[in-house]
Amino acid sequence: MFCPRRDYMGRLGNKVCWELVRAPGTGMMLKTLLITSLLGWAKCQESQSMTPEERTVIRDQIIEMFDHAYGSYMKYAYPADELMPLSCRGRVRGQEPNRGDIDDSLGKFSLTLIDTLDTLVVLNKLDEFEDAVRKVVRDVRLDNDVVVSVFETNIRVLGGLLGAHVMADLLRQRGERMQWYQDELLHMAKELGHRLLPAFNTTSGLPYPKVNLRYGVLNPLSRTGTESDTCTACAGTMILEFAALSRLSGESVFEANARKALDVLWERRQRGSDLVGTVINIHNEEWVRRDSGVGAGIDSYYEYLMKAYILLGDNVFLERFNIHYSAIMKYISQPPLLLNVHMHNPTVSVRSWMDSLLAFFPGLQVLRGDLKPAIETHEMLYQVTKQHKFLPEAFTTEFRVHWGQHLLRPEFAESTYYLYKATGDPYYLRVGQSIVEKLNAYARVPCGFAAVQDVRTGTHEDRMDSFFLAEMFKYLYLLFSEKSELPIDIDDYIFTTEAHLLPVSLSTTKPPCQGNNTETVPVSQEEDLFTHSCPSMETLFPNNPSFAKTIRDGYKYLTGVGRAFHPSPVREIELPLHDNGMEPVEFLKSMGISLTPLNEVMAGSTRSQKEHKGVYRVKLVAEVSQTPEEEEVVPHVVQLISPPFLGRMVLTAGPAKFGMDLTKQEHGVKGSIAKASPYTACGPVDNAVELKGHIALALRGDCMFAAKARRLQEAGAIGVIFIDHREGSNSEETPLFQMVGDGDSTEDITLPLVFLFSREGAVLTAALEEHHNVDVLLLPKERQLGHDKTEKPVGMNIKLRLAEEGELEDGAARGPTLEFVLEKEEALLKEEEEEELRGQSQQQHFCTKAAENDRTEPCSAGSSQTPNSDSGPDTNP
Repeated sequence: MFCPRRDYMGRLGNKVCWELVRAPGTGMMLKTLLITSLLGWAKCQESQSMTPEERTVIRDQIIEMFDHAYGSYMKYAYPADELMPLSCRGRVRGQEPNRGDIDDSLGKFSLTLIDTLDTLVVLNKLDEFEDAVRKVVRDVRLDNDVVVSVFETNIRVLGGLLGAHVMADLLRQRGERMQWYQDELLHMAKELGHRLLPAFNTTSGLPYPKVNLRYGVLNPLSRTGTESDTCTACAGTMILEFAALSRLSGESVFEANARKALDVLWERRQRGSDLVGTVINIHNEEWVRRDSGVGAGIDSYYEYLMKAYILLGDNVFLERFNIHYSAIMKYISQPPLLLNVHMHNPTVSVRSWMDSLLAFFPGLQVLRGDLKPAIETHEMLYQVTKQHKFLPEAFTTEFRVHWGQHLLRPEFAESTYYLYKATGDPYYLRVGQSIVEKLNAYARVPCGFAAVQDVRTGTHEDRMDSFFLAEMFKYLYLLFSEKSELPIDIDDYIFTTEAHLLPVSLSTTKPPCQGNNTETVPVSQEEDLFTHSCPSMETLFPNNPSFAKTIRDGYKYLTGVGRAFHPSPVREIELPLHDNGMEPVEFLKSMGISLTPLNEVMAGSTRSQKEHKGVYRVKLVAEVSQTPEEEEVVPHVVQLISPPFLGRMVLTAGPAKFGMDLTKQEHGVKGSIAKASPYTACGPVDNAVELKGHIALALRGDCMFAAKARRLQEAGAIGVIFIDHREGSNSEETPLFQMVGDGDSTEDITLPLVFLFSREGAVLTAALEEHHNVDVLLLPKERQLGHDKTEKPVGMNIKLRLAEEGELEDGAARGPTLEFVLEKEEALLKEEEEEELRGQSQQQHFCTKAAENDRTEPCSAGSSQTPNSDSGPDTNP
């Protein structure tokens, strides 16, 4: 059975179609107390069902949230590109402090409005859509003298114009509105396409990463064209928008250039592993960064191979995707993790953290029909959000925060939507509900929604990126809507990576332009059941309607938020003990727990003890083991030692995982500071003579820390102080992090490297401007001049284990033993009442999870459950 073209995400009987089908187919001590008990434990049952009324309430809430965000942009920011929700004003490029490459998304073309246009249609705000189209046609200019990101401009602006044109044309054809519309948005899209084309003027066909909207790339006035590298996703995420533009305008040049870029990336894959790297040279086609994954730098390249097949019906894209996908599942996928590997040696992981952009991948796996790993990875991501409120920008394989920023990214919501549509499992509605609640609770501000600077502190950042309106609300609204409640048939469209809507009918109603087809030699590959056909739920999970829950349950307590129930007589309770001068036994006594040495108990009448009502006999074993040491960020400082400071000014700094290890330098590194030119140190250094023998100051942004360090080291600098480009960031509100390399070896970098947040960096640069000659000392904080060394607090953990009576006699005990007497009146399990669940009158019981630091979560059989949540440093400069 094959899928009809129009229903690539729709249901057909027992089939769920996700593809268009073309063919068949010694340090700190840890004291552990093991305690045995005869207590029983009851398992909490959960119900995830959601009534239509609940869905309607949540959908209305999503609309209100959208109105708040969109209304704030139109009131406080338009016609600026973005809203600054904390300042309640628009962000205009050149009028706000430069944020580095982040600002390359801004082109003075009302970015947020264009990016939001087709969201207005999906949310059935047709009057607002028509008004917004009039504003764009009347006010937006695309010939501004601004250097923009080719990738971001393509997916946000070109995609936004095309998606809005498709919606406007549909509404016009219905005859009810938009009768005045004469394809103005399509004409604007074509103009923008031509302004992006100069970026493809390279010998390889891979586009420059940036282009000047007015002057192109190589024009002397363009202020760009010196770049030599681009990311794989940057070059490989053009085909949907450019092909749609070609088919709608009749000009083949756009699709042809996008296909050529994809051809180069395919040809440059590592033939042994079938993986691609993250950054490639656009002139000689050599890989610059050879780490391979599915997150930042590569993500949407894979997405667009699959979706190009869906949109255009060209088998070559599906063949390439399937080959890449097999390699991903062989080397990168370590369920539920997705870890970067070296493309030439893919059995070796190159880093121990993941970035939040990979959250899109479960959705792509749904399109592929590979549901099991999609469910596994999505559940892992959900557990991370429960631990940290949002997905940190990067988190470790132990699910600790690596980079704590959260930009209101939509990828997790996107995958949640796809999984719900594929499984119909209401669990994913509850996941969506948790997203809505957390956005309102932790990101909402009076003038919109603000990004979170660090999920560990909850501090906000003065930005609301356009993708929040373009994607987040679209996916959330669709998640809680039935097809009949939408103004369009959503199955007629494919989502771009920015969630813009392109009609899947393009390949039949708008045939390919002559000369833009990709010719390739067929590559043999291992095929599976769904390589060319629709995945069948009955085939994948026969007679198992709860298959998704069965898969999720293995990962439900992955991060330690909650703890899985095991029907076993052995239970464990971990108690943190800090250095408060109390021995562990005394600590337990302070909690009301009576402990009696076992030999004293055994001297008495065992029989009478057993027959004593209300008293349970348990055994306690003390065990000594070593505490596993967690990776710790050692605070460093930049200490100003020249007059007039004389060491009194000390700026807190973060260290690097590469370069000189300052903790091994007894007296640190001393030198005079000098600003690098260019300040970002991402191009050839212009002031090498000035930097030689000095400690260089360089602004974060535009390229990797390692790339900057190499250039400044070659220029003769003896150290580097990187300064954050994010306005207002400071060490008081944001936890320190360790800078990491670029995925390749950094052994060649021998400079000492430290990182200052923006506020501390401003103090240092102001001192340089005022005094011109400033000497600093780079060293760990504990070794700063005039600093008295303090003893590090000692901590310990106590672990309690409840086991069957008799285990001690069986030889299971190790070390000294004590008897633990627990009065029945002070039982560990208590029932507490919770507030009514979502308007229902019935009360819920709480199930206290052992080993969870007294965390509770509501649960009751046969009732709905809201997923429980808890309230992470930086790699990409």
